[in-house]
Order: sequence, then structure tokens, then C-alpha cells
Amino acid sequence: MAAFHILAFFLLCLPISRSIHFSLPAVFNFGDSNSDTGCLVGAAFETIYPPYGHRFLGTPSGRYCDGRLIVDFLLDAMDLPYLNAYLDSIGVPNFRKGCNFAAAGSTVLPATATSVSPFSFGVQVNQFLHFKARVLELRAAKGAKKLDKYLPAEDFFQKGLYMFDIGQNDLAGAFYSKTLDQILASIPSILVEFESGVQRLYDQGARIFWIHNTGPLGCLAQNVAKFGTDPSKLDEFGCVSSHNQAAKLFNLQLHALCKKLQGQYADGNITYVDIYTIKSNLIANYSRLGFEQPIMACCGNGGPPLNYDSRIVCGQTKTLNGTVVTAKGCDDSSEYINWDGIHYTEAANQYVSSQILTGKYSDPPFSDKMPFLLKLKF
Repeated sequence: MAAFHILAFFLLCLPISRSIHFSLPAVFNFGDSNSDTGCLVGAAFETIYPPYGHRFLGTPSGRYCDGRLIVDFLLDAMDLPYLNAYLDSIGVPNFRKGCNFAAAGSTVLPATATSVSPFSFGVQVNQFLHFKARVLELRAAKGAKKLDKYLPAEDFFQKGLYMFDIGQNDLAGAFYSKTLDQILASIPSILVEFESGVQRLYDQGARIFWIHNTGPLGCLAQNVAKFGTDPSKLDEFGCVSSHNQAAKLFNLQLHALCKKLQGQYADGNITYVDIYTIKSNLIANYSRLGFEQPIMACCGNGGPPLNYDSRIVCGQTKTLNGTVVTAKGCDDSSEYINWDGIHYTEAANQYVSSQILTGKYSDPPFSDKMPFLLKLKF
């Protein structure tokens, strides 16, 4: 079954009308904290503490999660090593099978003075261009053979998969200063910036693109705590309706952009992945899927019903109202969908990735390419 999923994933990334290659040599990832494997922490912009990472390496690994992220599970399915962060300053990073430019707090639009991360999408693309140029420079130098162990081959940049999961922070952050109508009106400008970055990567030889849409922002404990105090603002699942409305419109326009690029890049492949539906289904059917808490954060200090306090983040100890408190983790994070009020648990990420690999939530869907599987021998 694992082999089936791996091959199905490879098939999704390739046009039906062209020759089939089942092996992806490398992955280059762009995004925010949903797929950051150590950039913001590695660059010393932020520190995270236990119990982050306790289900993965037993210690924080630069991931904003109790364990692995969706991108980690997808890399597992592709039989590729986990991606090292481009700005990870610890140890000797190995970039032979790809590189991760995603950074927590990043936006598609250029960062401002109040941004959590300076590594907006345009900056991440610039980092990739610098990375590629430096790799090619080193590859052309004398004695480059010894670098095979650490750096991608030149053709990996064209044959590799380019993954994107970004846009959540553009929307969620805007709710602190803008009306819903203003946020909805800003979506086209966000997508213009995104398209520009994708075009730059295409101009550099990228041909296989895997684009995640954004999840149900209104179902994150952080947003419910801030914007959902009025029950009339919540939907039947306890999520903030306005945030989910913005996410839906963003995804609708992102999908349209992907369809446009599918026609525009005749020699490329653009795959749109509907993360929103997968996560919404998870929240709506949490009990049937083995979870106990759909929105409440596992790690926090707010207590029921959300266990989220914006004044203190997971793992920190602070003095609040004269009392020393610690934002602790729950007894069993596998029972929770939400980890720290903003990010999903490893258990939830594993579920989401398993649904991605069914192929039912992508455009084009796996079913378009299933006939090829009949020709394969395992």
C-alpha cells in the first residue's frame, strides 16, 4: 500500500500526455510555519521550548509542532529525507535532495516593520535563486565531485518538485487592523505577488509545482479566542465565520490562478491541493477519526474551552497578574487536532497528509492518472 501511495504521488506531478518519470530527485519548499523545519529558529529570530518536538526527536526541532509536519510525512511517502532549512545554522545541512525556504510567520506580501518574519515569499524566492546560483558555481569548480554528498545535481532544479504552503498569515494578520471587506478586496494583490514568485521560479527552470491552499483559519484557537467571543460570529463547529469566509475566497481565487498557470505553462505541471476541505472534514468529524478535541489547544495556559492565552506561548514560563505560570502540554497530544492554538499536532498532520496522498483533494486529481498504475509492477 505504501508503494501505491508513493507512485500515485509521483504520477500526480506529471502530465498525462508526456513521458512518465516516477522518481523525484529533490523537493524545494516555500511557506510559513505550516512547513518551516527550522528556518526562523535556526536564524535566531525566535526560540521554541519543550514540549515542542517531543513526539519527533524528543526535543524542539525547529518545527512549530509536537512532532512532524505535513511536509515531513509527504517526504516520507516520496522516500526522500526530511528537508533542512536554508537558514538552519546548526550542524552541516545536507541539501542534496532539496532545501526548505519556509519560515514561520511569513507572508506572500512583502514584510513590514510589524511582521513576525522578514522572509516573505519574494525573499524566499530570492534565497532560492541565490542558493541555485551558488550550487551551480560550486558544481563548476574544480573538485566538485566531493560535493555530491551535500548539494543537488544541476538537473535536480528542473526535475525537482516545488511545494508551496503560504498565504495564511496574510489573511489572519489582516483581521487585526482591517475589516472583512477590506481583506477580501486585498486577495487579488496577494495572488499577484504569489504569481510573480512562481513565474520567477519557472523562469529558472522549475516545472513541477505543488500548491496547497490555506486551511480553515476560523477554526484555530488563537482566532476563536480573539474574534469569537460573540457566539453569533461562530459557525456550527465553533469556528469564526469571517476568517473561514476569507480563506474560502482566497482559495477560490488561488484555484483559478492555478488553472490559469496550467494553461500558461505548457511544459510544466501545476497541482492545486485542497487543504481546506481536508482540515474542515477533520474538524467536523474529529470524534469519528479518533480525536477528542477539535479546536482546543493541547499546549497552552488558557484552560477550557480553548486553552489559549495570547500572552504566553507553549513551553514558556511567565509572570502573569503576579503569578508565575507555564504553558504546558496536555497528557496526550494525539487526542488533539490543535497543538498550540495556531498549529496542528503531529497526529492531525499525519491525517491531513494521508488524505493528500489519496489524490481526491487535488486538481488534477490522481484519478486522472490511475490507468498508468495498471501498467506498473511492484
